[in-house]
Amino acid sequence: MTPQTSDVILERMMALHPKIIDLTLDRVWRLLTTLDNPQNKLPPVIHIAGTNGKGSTQAMIRAGLEGAGLTAHAYTSPHLARFHERIRLAGELISEPDLTAVLDECYAANGGENITYFEITTCAALLAFARSKAEYTLLEVGLGGRLDATNVIYDPAATVITPVSIDHEQFLGDTLGKIAAEKAGIIKPGVPCIVGPQQDEALEVIEYTAARLGAPLLVHGQHWHVTEENGRLVYQDETGLRDLPLPNLLGAHQYQNAGAALAVLRHLDLGEDAYEAAVTKAEWPARMQRLKTGPLVEQAPEAELWLDGGHNAAAGLALADLLAKLLARPTHMICGMLNTKDVTGYLAPLAAQAQSLTAVSIPGEVNTLSADDTAEAASRVGLAASTANSVAEALRKITEDDPQVRVLICGSLYLAGNILRENG
Repeated sequence: MTPQTSDVILERMMALHPKIIDLTLDRVWRLLTTLDNPQNKLPPVIHIAGTNGKGSTQAMIRAGLEGAGLTAHAYTSPHLARFHERIRLAGELISEPDLTAVLDECYAANGGENITYFEITTCAALLAFARSKAEYTLLEVGLGGRLDATNVIYDPAATVITPVSIDHEQFLGDTLGKIAAEKAGIIKPGVPCIVGPQQDEALEVIEYTAARLGAPLLVHGQHWHVTEENGRLVYQDETGLRDLPLPNLLGAHQYQNAGAALAVLRHLDLGEDAYEAAVTKAEWPARMQRLKTGPLVEQAPEAELWLDGGHNAAAGLALADLLAKLLARPTHMICGMLNTKDVTGYLAPLAAQAQSLTAVSIPGEVNTLSADDTAEAASRVGLAASTANSVAEALRKITEDDPQVRVLICGSLYLAGNILRENG
């Protein structure tokens, strides 16, 4: 297949800095200044940080805004199948001609200076947003918050911090408090911050940062509450109670994400249509997504195939909780992870929910954990483990003995993206 023009430019952008991640805002400010500061020309911004649930929360907020008849730009990362997924203009994925044009403009404006791939593509997204009409802009932090390339908005309409847990210690710090401090770096003076469920250590840091900046907080368990009651989602804050359908995104952890999204929409006072749409119409692939079409499904037509991109200890806990609530069925995992992740922490809670794990290396990913290392980690937590050269081979091995098993492909968004590209 002939590469799209945007692919060629994105490949060039990868060579502009020797590191994939290098947290600082200096290069971003330089390029934004050259581009005439598009970050100052955006529709009202809702800025979202956190370790888990950022993407799902953003998807629910966007669904709610659209349910109220409004449009929103949206920026998220990483992409799964193609880069265009990162940038939505007024709700629609950016077109190839528009993406090519804005990438080319940013590449030229950068003048060959050092800048990371994420930084320059974030600048491109901001430029595209500034030139398109919408009522809101949703920005998801890439890594951390304080020094993330998205943290260039002086006066957002609101900020959101989803649950914070240990992840990316090599960049954000080796304690929950240090990581929370980086996430809390998106809080702005006087701007309301909606805070999802937090461990005490993280919440203390967030509350301290907000108090120092005079930013009002809307905290889960204090200012808003969300529970499941009799198959319904019950949300309550100081203005009253809302009885809503359960989120269409699966998993009990999505109740909390829905609560944060509803707190944002309630803060914006958008009404019942927004609240119902947030929990019933959100779309977020590779988050416990049932695969129903494509070569893998054709290969194992009687199996129940699921895809999930969660990749840290908290995601493992959430996934294990969801599996425990599904109808009883033999469950086998096909897992590929990055070597920067806590593979043992991720797999430990899943050991009680699966009969086996077949480990694979992530195709085309230089930072993949080897299949052998993943299998070894699985064995340490009590999973019967083996390896395969591909997901297709693993699926074939699993379904030989029992064609009607449940198979969960998991461990990385990069693996999930590979599956969606090949199985789409």
